[in-house]
Amino acid sequence: MSYQVIARKWRPQSFDQLVGQTHISQTLGNALKNGRIPHALLFTGPRGTGKTSSARILAKSLRCPNAKDFIPCNVCEECKDISIGRSVNVVEIDGASNNGVDAIRELRETVSYSPSSGSYKIYIIDEVHMLSTSAFNALLKTLEEPPAHVVFILATTEVHKIPQTILSRCQRFDFRSISTKQISESLKAITLKEGVKADEDALWIIARQGDGSMRDSQSLLDQVITFANGPLTRENVVQILGLTDRALLLETLTGLVARDTSKILEVIEKIRKAGYEPGLYAKDLLENIRNLLMIKISKNPTELLELPDSEIRFLQSLAVELSEEDIHFLFDMALKGAADIPKSSDPRIVLEMILLRMAQAPKIASLSQLLAGGLASASASANAPAPAQQTPRPTENAVHHVDPVGRNPQDRWLDFVQKLRASDALLAAKVESLLFIGEKNKVLDLAVPAKLAFLKDQLADAAVKEKLQSAMERHFGAGFSYQIQTSKDEKAGTSAQAMVQEKQKAKQDEMARQVADHPMIKSAKAGLKGQIKSIKNQQTS
Repeated sequence: MSYQVIARKWRPQSFDQLVGQTHISQTLGNALKNGRIPHALLFTGPRGTGKTSSARILAKSLRCPNAKDFIPCNVCEECKDISIGRSVNVVEIDGASNNGVDAIRELRETVSYSPSSGSYKIYIIDEVHMLSTSAFNALLKTLEEPPAHVVFILATTEVHKIPQTILSRCQRFDFRSISTKQISESLKAITLKEGVKADEDALWIIARQGDGSMRDSQSLLDQVITFANGPLTRENVVQILGLTDRALLLETLTGLVARDTSKILEVIEKIRKAGYEPGLYAKDLLENIRNLLMIKISKNPTELLELPDSEIRFLQSLAVELSEEDIHFLFDMALKGAADIPKSSDPRIVLEMILLRMAQAPKIASLSQLLAGGLASASASANAPAPAQQTPRPTENAVHHVDPVGRNPQDRWLDFVQKLRASDALLAAKVESLLFIGEKNKVLDLAVPAKLAFLKDQLADAAVKEKLQSAMERHFGAGFSYQIQTSKDEKAGTSAQAMVQEKQKAKQDEMARQVADHPMIKSAKAGLKGQIKSIKNQQTS
């Protein structure tokens, strides 16, 4: 018997063998069991993801005489004929070579004939997007209302080229690219059945090169087995396929993380001897720096990255030595360099300069790390006892004593004016400009500033005096009164307005002192060699 390539030998023969298309196999399986098979199906998706195989499996499920729960036996003559594409009742048409209107007219003439056996006659049109406009028009009516015994299965990699009139008559199934992990596991199962020893890393490299296509990956595996003529290792797979050695890429990352110029020089020499294409190497380096960042910021990197466990562990060990900002910095440098390589007359030299520039670049630390680094040095000053606070000296002419509730008369006066503003804003507008000189024997000593002398006449009004006296007794207590004089000395006392401004300034000064004395702020100023320009109080609702 002649040799059969792996892609044909290990083609899936039932839906449970279909890799990476669970949503397709489950939907079609349910449709078979419930008798809801549409008369026209459209399989679309990337190459090598199982479209034609699924069409044949569906055909066997409908026509196998020994099928149990629509699972074909794959041993009867009908199943064998369908698997190799020679069944008279399952007609496979290549849309690329039979794209004319005459081929579709011939198909229309045969559609009405009943199958020679079984209940269904199935037409599989591969690469259907290659049909001409006339051919599509000829297919329309037949595709919309075929005989009850006919099922059309259209397959294509370029669904956007199919007319909407055709799409609207089909039930569409989108095949997805297969993950590298699933392809690698499938290749591992094949090598075990073929009796070929293969390292896990070698199969990962082959699966990555397949780029989501099972058929491409199996063809590469076939090629590597033939050339290796023995066990498959990472080294011989890289050499046979002419790829960048991932071990060298990881070595490059190690040198860049450590900012080790001598190690990067060794890497440059290895790149030169191996003859790697500079643009491809820069692209692979970008991908690895991206992987490093994903591992740094992700709690579950295995869900984001399709990499061997050994490589993920290695990148995790590197990621702890870098900040996110530093990885972004390296990526930006590599991205700019990769864009410069195609423009250069000597790409190899550009790649070498890129790597050396990245190896000599300063490390970028995050602000949190910078602050954390200064906490130790600042902790001593932070734990030192604070200097004794001096009590503000009272105004010379004012009499200050602490009342039973712990507030001095000045504070009580300010509190009175603020409450008066809420109950009688007009009266409060006159009172808040008065100078509070002091309080003695339940008499509040007030003064009208010289520039506001008119206030004395307004406050001398009997109704105003009665209202002010009543408000004072409610606030200060029974027996309290007041006297108002005209003051030529603006420093004789303090108005409520000035008191508010003084308190605000004192509060701002205290906040500024606390900010300036904070260990983290001190550390940031020292590390960044900066100074505080302004302080804002951010209030949250």
